[in-house]
Amino acid sequence: MITFYKYEGTGNDFIMINNLKEDINLSKDDIKAICDRRFGIGADGVILLQTSDKADLSRLDKADCFMNYYNSDGTLAEMCGNGARCTANFFLKQTNSDLRELSIDTRAGVKKIIINENGTVSVNMGIPREMTVDFPSEIINLENFSLKCVSMGNPHAVMEVDNLEKLDIKTIGPKIENDFHFPNKINVEFVEKIKDDYYRVKVWERGCGETLSCGTGACAVYAVMKKSNPDIKEISLEFSGGKLFLSDNYEGEIILRGPANFVFKGEI
Repeated sequence: MITFYKYEGTGNDFIMINNLKEDINLSKDDIKAICDRRFGIGADGVILLQTSDKADLSRLDKADCFMNYYNSDGTLAEMCGNGARCTANFFLKQTNSDLRELSIDTRAGVKKIIINENGTVSVNMGIPREMTVDFPSEIINLENFSLKCVSMGNPHAVMEVDNLEKLDIKTIGPKIENDFHFPNKINVEFVEKIKDDYYRVKVWERGCGETLSCGTGACAVYAVMKKSNPDIKEISLEFSGGKLFLSDNYEGEIILRGPANFVFKGEI
């Protein structure tokens, strides 16, 4: 029997497992089975809370824990912004810690976390990159959309649309995710502008399908919108699962702010 905890961040939901003793090993099939929403627990992904090899406090890139994240199809994921916020709250509960600031090691590097007074969690997601082997450097056109690609440790394709309600995301999403331009597949964000600092977003996540929210996707949207409007300070993104708030610091690092909630605990 494995004890698990269900967490969600703006509807992006995760099966959280304390693996600080690193005595739990899940196969790809195990992960797919427990993420199944009819025959398992149901989630967008699994996060194993583990110790980090960057836990040496004398190091500048120290980390309090490692977020070992898997998509619901059992594939490894480099980073998840909503998952990082949930991991922060899960780590604090599991270790009975009252830290207000901590660092989480991910496959995309160490992320700095702040627990805000209002209960939301802020994550320093780092600097977006426009050059990577995961996608072409130039803007490309697919499915009658102009795609702007950004990496937040994982690859994203951002495109603006006139009306999200008319979008057939279940048809277009997988076509773009699996297009030959993207050797490691890609996450896709469809964005409808409401005003300069407010947007509505739908997400097709690599390895998951349509999800209610995506933290790294939110950062990719911010990076694209900031490039076209440098005067933007903070934007609000409305996902199907709730709102996320994006800004950047003087070093150009993107700050993701939003909720991270415990839902229930169980055994499987």
